[in-house]
Amino acid sequence: MTTVAEPGPAPAPGAAPARAGERAASAGRAVLAVRALRFWLVNYRRTWRGSIYSSVANPVLYLGAMGLGLGTLVDQHGTARLGGVSYLAFLAPGLLASTSMTTAMNESTFPVMAAVKWLKTYQAAAATPVRPADLFRGHLLFTALRTLMNSAIFLAVMAAFGAVRSAWVIAALPVCLLTGLAFAAPIEAWAITQDKDTTFSLLIRFGMIPLFLFSGTFFPVTQLPAWIRPVAYATPLWHGVALCRALSLGTATLGASLGHLAYLVVLAAAGLLAGQYTYRRRLYV
Repeated sequence: MTTVAEPGPAPAPGAAPARAGERAASAGRAVLAVRALRFWLVNYRRTWRGSIYSSVANPVLYLGAMGLGLGTLVDQHGTARLGGVSYLAFLAPGLLASTSMTTAMNESTFPVMAAVKWLKTYQAAAATPVRPADLFRGHLLFTALRTLMNSAIFLAVMAAFGAVRSAWVIAALPVCLLTGLAFAAPIEAWAITQDKDTTFSLLIRFGMIPLFLFSGTFFPVTQLPAWIRPVAYATPLWHGVALCRALSLGTATLGASLGHLAYLVVLAAAGLLAGQYTYRRRLYV
């Protein structure tokens, strides 16, 4: 005997149009964010040559002076504390992660101040259908592209110096991107609220430089005094450095990698939420 299935409940009136409207609104927001990104790309067309030179020169100078020059002296005294690898192989992935931090911080401070205070481009854009949240996401997309570009150049220089020990190092590129976003999103959310650029100098002097020196880039964090190590472990750069180094050396484990990624994702997401609020508050007055 054939059983005929009973028809399910009819969709509520207006449910399908509402879902279609939500999809259209999401697509529209994405389009507006891409338009904000295009502004930064057009602006970058005038300055990309100078940034490319510095993006290549920095890894060459750092790896040449610190990795090969200083590294020769370090290797003469043994590499047991470095995990049995040369100082060049230990240093290079740390500098790779640090590059993503410095790129993200440079793109998230003074350019934001210029757009909101000196050039007033944000105010001009906010007078169009582009919303403050779109401006924030568009600039964040540009910062992500710059971070990925500089990280890719640094990785190529690493390979040329022979500092790569595992093919898994290619996975360090998305890690660098996520590390950059973990810095860029909260810093951009904060930068839009500032009226003086002197605060950016303080951020670089007392934030970026100490992180660069004491987050495991140049030496293992275990060499720090015991009381300061938890502070180093709580910094986003340490998570980026540790994961990039594990991928470059081929020592990454699933549990530790997921822990590093979760920390960076949470920080980037918190910055994304904060930025949508601070941009709206600053530009909608």
